[in-house]
Amino acid sequence: MKKLLSILAAAALGLSCAACGHAETQKVRLCEVTHSIFYAPQYVAIEKGFFADEGIDIELSNGGGADKVMSAVLSDSVDIGFAGPEASVYVYNEGKEDYTQVFAQLTRCDGSFLVAREADANFTWDKLKGKHILPGRKGGVPYMSFEYALRKNNIDPAKDLNLDNSIQFDMMTGAFLGGTGDYVTMFEPAASSVQAEGKGYIVASVGAEAGEMPYTAYFAKSSYIEKNADLLTRFTKAVYRGQTWVQEHTAAEVAEVVAKQFDGTDVKLLTSAVQSYKDIGAYATTPVMAEESFNRLQDVIEQAGELTQRAPFDKVINNTFAEKAVK
Repeated sequence: MKKLLSILAAAALGLSCAACGHAETQKVRLCEVTHSIFYAPQYVAIEKGFFADEGIDIELSNGGGADKVMSAVLSDSVDIGFAGPEASVYVYNEGKEDYTQVFAQLTRCDGSFLVAREADANFTWDKLKGKHILPGRKGGVPYMSFEYALRKNNIDPAKDLNLDNSIQFDMMTGAFLGGTGDYVTMFEPAASSVQAEGKGYIVASVGAEAGEMPYTAYFAKSSYIEKNADLLTRFTKAVYRGQTWVQEHTAAEVAEVVAKQFDGTDVKLLTSAVQSYKDIGAYATTPVMAEESFNRLQDVIEQAGELTQRAPFDKVINNTFAEKAVK
């Protein structure tokens, strides 16, 4: 009798899996540029089981920079990269046959905050003249959007201050705390954490100053996309559910859900960080990337002197899966 029940249970489970269209769970190796509450919709999708609902098991790793994430994707060390779209623009312009395509957008402005050594309630951007600043890796979107914000305030990035790009992206906070630089750009929750400890003070939002652009997105090699269309459709659906959930819930609710992703970080601190991103509209409401937004990103890269030629929107951006997810 027990054996019969086991067989029936197994059959029922098989029917259930067949009904939902995912007979087997597929592992996806996902490499993110850094680990930040800036990517809250992604962590919500993981913690709320949205990826699991789509038959996907996420194996998440931290690349510590867009260049390293791209290297991992191109070498097949991971399946999907999560970083700035500029990485895919560079790869396409290099003429690689199996170039990467961006298929889902998660954030829509710079997520870094400018942190000073002293509190400054009356901060103005001209105060950065002559200062030593840690802005990230030259050629990366954080660096370029910071330059863009400087130019908007009539500051010449090459002449008016010292932009120190000698320190790796994931080492900048440690370098600043160790005494290097007058200012540093940090993502949340690192910025709020440093401020809570009295070791630095947030004085400005780079994203609010630089304006909207496709900042962080998912990409994969063209060959991977071609072979895994169904998987990427399901992946993007999970991302979109995460985006929608974040839009429809409070910062405190989001913080509670993603707290496991930030072990040891106070939930109140996470709540404050999420609210900071909500306030500047950092979280994209849809994974679909607009051509106008992509062109603005290339404007930023071009002004930074990092773009020899513009990449065609329809080559680098593949909205097929995002449009299906939204429908």
